[in-house]
Amino acid sequence: MTLKTDELRDKANRLPLLPGVYIMKDARGEVIYVGKAKALKNRVTSYFRGEHLPKVAAMAAKVDDFDVIVVRSEFEALVLENSLIKRYKPHYNILLKDDKGYPFIKLDVRSEYPRFALANRTAKDGAKYFGPFGGRSQTRDIIDTVCKALRLPTCSRRFPRDIDKARPCLNYHMGSCAGWCRSGGPSAEEYREAVSQAELVLSGRTKELTDSLTGRMEAAAEELKFELAAELRDRVRAVEGLANRQRVIAAVYADTDAVGFCRGARSCFTVLHYVNGDLADKDFELMEEPLESDAEAVSALVRQYYAARGAWPRFILVPECMDSEDLEALAELFSKDAGRRVRVEIPQRGDRRRLLDTAAANAREESERAATAAQKQLKTLEWLQRTLELPSPPERIEAFDISNLGSEGIVAAMTVFVRGRPLKRDYRKFRIRGLEAPDDYESMRQAVERRFKRAQDGDEKFTALPDLLLIDGGAAHAAAAEGVLRELGLALPVFGMVKDERHRTRALETPEGREIGISGNPAVFALIGTIQEETHRCAIEYQRSLRSAKLRSGLDDIPGIGEKRRSELLKAFGTVKAVKAADYEQLCAVVPRNAARAVFEHFHGETREGEK
Repeated sequence: MTLKTDELRDKANRLPLLPGVYIMKDARGEVIYVGKAKALKNRVTSYFRGEHLPKVAAMAAKVDDFDVIVVRSEFEALVLENSLIKRYKPHYNILLKDDKGYPFIKLDVRSEYPRFALANRTAKDGAKYFGPFGGRSQTRDIIDTVCKALRLPTCSRRFPRDIDKARPCLNYHMGSCAGWCRSGGPSAEEYREAVSQAELVLSGRTKELTDSLTGRMEAAAEELKFELAAELRDRVRAVEGLANRQRVIAAVYADTDAVGFCRGARSCFTVLHYVNGDLADKDFELMEEPLESDAEAVSALVRQYYAARGAWPRFILVPECMDSEDLEALAELFSKDAGRRVRVEIPQRGDRRRLLDTAAANAREESERAATAAQKQLKTLEWLQRTLELPSPPERIEAFDISNLGSEGIVAAMTVFVRGRPLKRDYRKFRIRGLEAPDDYESMRQAVERRFKRAQDGDEKFTALPDLLLIDGGAAHAAAAEGVLRELGLALPVFGMVKDERHRTRALETPEGREIGISGNPAVFALIGTIQEETHRCAIEYQRSLRSAKLRSGLDDIPGIGEKRRSELLKAFGTVKAVKAADYEQLCAVVPRNAARAVFEHFHGETREGEK
């Protein structure tokens, strides 16, 4: 039985005046919001009385039931709320993007010749970890730069196995590697010394390293060891040349972080990393205006940020909107996670106050810049409205494309753009069934029919209807889609996206065949081109993924044939059918004899005499 607002209010009125976490659920039982409260009764009842801001009202209107968990303290409530948000990722909670990775640099110190490698997370495996850093490509760049500065290898050779196996590679001749693969070259002890120096750089201790190298250089010069002195001089210069890169590395070892937050249509969360008072790096993320108050939003974002980052400074400076109780709870939580004391403060004056003001200014600037970009996008949509003679700017645009590879590999992709920006969580993919041969028009009809039929059946994943429907392929494809809408009793504007002979967007077409030029407006032209390319990409990638899965499936059931052997066979023969047609000797030329025997017997039931 669905609980009405009065029933929800009565249920909330029976809650205790104790700290805890409340979990809001919709009619399907899905968690849509998680919050914490000092007094559960006061907080939860507030959702079911009086008027609210539009976003709060929208969430409250969808609440069908709620659960609560009573805890002993506000700290426990904060930790539990954090855990539940991470678990459910509720639609109405403010969330940082979960695809932002913070990789580490791993050093396996147990090896005689340890190498630096990228790692997604730390582990208790005896290795040393440095970081986390800002992204995978950035982390690889740091590894390469540090290794080249200290003349450590970045090639695929392994030592001592590959010493004197081949000539030194180009890196040696260019002076970016000491040539560790040479017989009679630098020793394992010298390698370890260079690795230790790289560790100092990755630990943010570059000055300590340059001071040590400079002292050794001066001592070598006094002892008239000019060759060694010159080598050490070059090493000092190379390390000092890392100064610009060092800003990124230093950010990991920041002693103070300043948090900024600006609310708006495009809200911004900013963290500035300071080392000894100097700005080392900046992180920021834009998001929709949160349902929560500023204090709750900042608290949630700060927790999510450091949980993903896995590195904590000594001081975290937060805006004055934060509650004092939250400051203590956050400090306790971060200190526990970091294994040392972490202070969370709201500075009122002095240098730290200036750092916090700078973070706030950065958040405000990014938010305003994003708002300006959003205004430009709205202007583009207004131009599109006038061009297509629509009743209003198309807030939600959906686009369809077909991709096929024979009658069994036909797929369709639907992309969604809201306010001119892709909304990937609403993308949908369709496998086209029941066709004996490729038929783009019938495929388009089937995809569009399934999408809008699901909406009429009440499927919440499809209930949001578009203001504009774009169909890849021109007038005939658009007419096929419009026919489906008419049969379903829907009236939506439909246009075909037309490409030129170079497969680039040229114009839009009505279902009746009237061409509408868009090249005269660069902003509209760019938007339609982006939508068309994105939809085509999604359709192609889906079709390829299905084809790849089909190729693999024919070899999946063969005992002893894993991913590596499947890849080798498909690379050599191209298709499962060709693998099946190959004789035993042909298979042996690609994989070991025991694997070849397993493949041959799987398809033919026996191995030729003398081959067992």
